[in-house]
Amino acid sequence: MKRKIIHHLIRTLSAACAVLACGVLGVILWAILVRGLPAVRWEFLVKQMEQVGAAGGIFYNLVGTGILLLTTVVVTTPIALALGLVHGVYLRESRHRGKLTTLLYLLNGVPSILFGIVGMIVFVQWLGWGKSWLAGGIVLAIMILPTVTVSLIERIASVPVRYLEAAAGLGLNQSKIIRSVVIPQSIGGLVTGMLLGLARAAGETAPIMFTATIFAGATMPQGIKESPVLSLPYHIFILAQDSYDPAVAGKVWGTALVLLALVFLLSLIALPARLKIHEEAHHG
Repeated sequence: MKRKIIHHLIRTLSAACAVLACGVLGVILWAILVRGLPAVRWEFLVKQMEQVGAAGGIFYNLVGTGILLLTTVVVTTPIALALGLVHGVYLRESRHRGKLTTLLYLLNGVPSILFGIVGMIVFVQWLGWGKSWLAGGIVLAIMILPTVTVSLIERIASVPVRYLEAAAGLGLNQSKIIRSVVIPQSIGGLVTGMLLGLARAAGETAPIMFTATIFAGATMPQGIKESPVLSLPYHIFILAQDSYDPAVAGKVWGTALVLLALVFLLSLIALPARLKIHEEAHHG
């Protein structure tokens, strides 16, 4: 009886915490929607910033954020694919497999500001790039690498053994099995992890404020060195310090709503793919 009471008490407390968390999230989302929606117009999305953020739009901030995310995808994809195959195929029977898993989880727990500081030391100072879109993309890629890799590893682990055995029975060697079976069956995990990682990267300020972005004066990047971009998170960060001005406050909330919509879009795209992967793994 006592154990049953404790069980119900824990369930009740867990449900209360979940409701409280959802309630706080709902209040935040409602506040951003109500305050930001009046500022979001077509002109706001296609015009560049004017009057130090008090007028104009966020066109080049959207472009800069897109450039950073695209660079992140290009850098992350081959590294995550290589690590996933090493973990799921080449180290399948090795004791070093657990070490790689631990390393990925440790990397995932590193605060984002540390990535920014290391990126500043390596790219801005040692390599002499200054603030560069490429440096920012590389830093964001390293930051989301564990998310993408773990998602891919989970998908590789869920590939039915009978598929591998059938491929081996047809006389395919390991490299051909990887190309014809493992990668095609696991690509959904890579895409899902990438979308989830990009949803996180899109809202990060600390890693790019040291390496890639400025508040004003940048349009399209020219080259690599001293070629910063504008971005949505840093724009919000700077304008929020002047939010006592009603004109600026409206732009802050509008930019926040656009950024929130971008993050939600990436997350919503990733959710069905994630559910499909788990369903396939269950039936497999």
